[in-house]
Amino acid sequence: MVIDAHVDALIFDMDGTLWDATASYAEIWNRCFYESGMTRRVDSDELMKYMGQPIASIVKGITGNCLDDEKMKSFIDRLGILEDEMMPMLGGKPFAGLNEGLAKLSKYYRLFMLSNCGIDGLPNFMRYTGTEDYFSGYVSYGDRPMPKGDNMKYLMAKYGLGSAVYVGDTQGDCDETHRAGIPFVYAKYGFGDCRDYDMSFDSFTAIVDYFVNLKKD
Repeated sequence: MVIDAHVDALIFDMDGTLWDATASYAEIWNRCFYESGMTRRVDSDELMKYMGQPIASIVKGITGNCLDDEKMKSFIDRLGILEDEMMPMLGGKPFAGLNEGLAKLSKYYRLFMLSNCGIDGLPNFMRYTGTEDYFSGYVSYGDRPMPKGDNMKYLMAKYGLGSAVYVGDTQGDCDETHRAGIPFVYAKYGFGDCRDYDMSFDSFTAIVDYFVNLKKD
């Protein structure tokens, strides 16, 4: 797929693309395990392997699919409550140049976020990083529990996007982006691997430089 100056919107994944919050997620998960009477514990490296997947898939992978449907729902519900309570304080580590880069990009493109996180994940990110003013809209799995490709189509239709690209860091992101019919930009500095991206970059600042220069040329 071609990525050229006709691009008018950039849609960003959150985890592994804009920031690293795995240490905070691990703290939240371990609190949830403790409250649920489970001895299981996770660290950021283990959680990193599951980033980008829907929450039910992550829970099944980490717990070894040992929870029945009722316990699964209870665990996910409690995890969501704890994340809403704890993430505004814990936050994550934005990748270098995040705020400056988004400010530059927003002069030339409409910026959006799309993630498989819970309903408050993206608003919490924007408040914590002070980036609310740079984004024109967002959608998460918590808002609309559909695969990313469907939510990309929804976002593009809702905001009338003519030529958008998705920026993410996993093969799943890539597959869903191509299913939505738009180019995929691979953030190689993130958490996952990808084999059939349309473009790749080693840092967030490199993404910014490329797309800003695309409009200047």
